Amino acid sequence: MRRFFIGSAAAALMGLLLAGGAYWAYWHFYARFQPVTINRNQAQIQRLLDEASWVSDGGGGQPVYIISYRDSASAQRYEREEAAKLRAAGVEVRYILFARADREGLAQSTAAERATVAELWLSRDRTLHQRWMATPSRSWTAAGIPQADGNLARSGVVEASRQFDEQLSLLLKQAGVRVTYPLILWRDKQGFLKACGCADSRAWAFIRDDLNAPDRVGQTRDEDAIAPPDDTTTRIAPTAPAAPADDGALPYPNLSPPPPVAAAPSEPYAPYPLAQPEPLPGPFVQPAPRAPAPQPQQARPQTRPATPAQQAAPSQPRPRAPATNRNAPQARKQDDTTFY
Repeated sequence: MRRFFIGSAAAALMGLLLAGGAYWAYWHFYARFQPVTINRNQAQIQRLLDEASWVSDGGGGQPVYIISYRDSASAQRYEREEAAKLRAAGVEVRYILFARADREGLAQSTAAERATVAELWLSRDRTLHQRWMATPSRSWTAAGIPQADGNLARSGVVEASRQFDEQLSLLLKQAGVRVTYPLILWRDKQGFLKACGCADSRAWAFIRDDLNAPDRVGQTRDEDAIAPPDDTTTRIAPTAPAAPADDGALPYPNLSPPPPVAAAPSEPYAPYPLAQPEPLPGPFVQPAPRAPAPQPQQARPQTRPATPAQQAAPSQPRPRAPATNRNAPQARKQDDTTFY
């Protein structure tokens, strides 16, 4: 009995360990990369997104907001690899950049970065955003852009970008979102607001699936496959094949069409004469009557025409033979029967 309890406890402990390991593997390799559906503070989050100064590629489709700072390596990679796929799905990509706040007296951004952020929030210049992202951060000097440091108006814009990031991060953390950059927000097909801290590239596939974006640029999804044309579609007339290139080979001979096949004869063709079936021998089969052979005609004697006396004389009947009397049959009796 003691062994039974010990074995049961060990089996239960092993089951718990296996279940815990399976749940940890599911969360670590799959669940933690899934986007989070926002079920709290949706109106406040949407108001922050609408009031922020974003830079757009155009397109006018469903908006997708990408929030990040300039030196985020994962944000640069996401823009380089995934933005074109989202645009191929008809999505309008909107970028919101901010300058990170100082931490313990140490500046987290450069003067050129703060000046560029202020200019983008004021002008929303897409060309400036492209030039800035295409240039390494150490080589960017913000030439021709007014400095934000020492300018009260532009310094206020830089501070507004920082407050936007702080308020949005606080609201998303309350909704259960782990904030990492790039921070991506969009609405799904049902209209629910979703957010993803997409620092890990394993989370990018969930956004493509949710927005029906292709995995590669120029590749169509299965739902958007082109249907075959119906009968009402205008058909293109076939064109003559192009002449083959002269590669030194002999041309194929132009053969004349074969002669027409002669029509079949009206009567069936019999290579051998058909044999007539013979009647089967037997008492029940009567032979077909044969026509009598023609007899040679004999010359009849010429009769003289009858005289008037012979024509007037009546014809006399022929004499009949006298009837013979027959005796009636006599009965003969045998043992069993009587015959006549």
